[in-house]
Amino acid sequence: MSETREALLGRLAKIIATSHPTGRIRVAVDGVDGAGKTMLADALAPLVAGKGREVIRASVDDFHNPRAVRYARGRYSPDGFFLDSYDYPAFRRLLLDPLGPDGSGNYIAKHFDHRTDQAVAPQQQQASPTAVLIVDGIFLHRVELRDCWDLSIFLQVDFAVSRRRNAARDGTPDALDAGSRSNRRYNGGQQRYLAECAPARRADIAIDYNDLRAPKILKWFPR
Repeated sequence: MSETREALLGRLAKIIATSHPTGRIRVAVDGVDGAGKTMLADALAPLVAGKGREVIRASVDDFHNPRAVRYARGRYSPDGFFLDSYDYPAFRRLLLDPLGPDGSGNYIAKHFDHRTDQAVAPQQQQASPTAVLIVDGIFLHRVELRDCWDLSIFLQVDFAVSRRRNAARDGTPDALDAGSRSNRRYNGGQQRYLAECAPARRADIAIDYNDLRAPKILKWFPR
């Protein structure tokens, strides 16, 4: 079933805002590079806040491993991309677990800046008892994270669409070349993720996001 992006955003915001109204919830927006995760999460945040819930926006990209760890298997290794990109223990310890059902609500949303390859000075914040955490990122249905989400969304796009969007976003025409070394790393690592972790099957909501103007609901089973 396809619908306009605005209608989809409204449905998602309503589901999120009304979930677990007396407690905190953690929402994942997953998908391959260029799927539209960040834009969707950014659009959802003010809509959910407008319904009376505090919203915390975060990204797994603020929990990268240092460059030496990320590239230890080779600069263009697909396995290195899948296995070594992120510091999942820190992601859980600093952000996801504190905002879980037994957490203190005292969280840190940014841990590492991959652009400077340096740790970020920790800024502790306190979430309200009914706050909503919306996290965007790749690989969010890995085994290390599956039990962290109260609601998870997977945006499904073809790799050709992913490459076009990445090229437009980053201004790098070689991103269109499926055989480039960088795409062998990124697409290869993501193909391994799709095969091993089956995110579209594990997500509560799966959306065909190849056409941003007319997304198609593939699965809608929010808890």
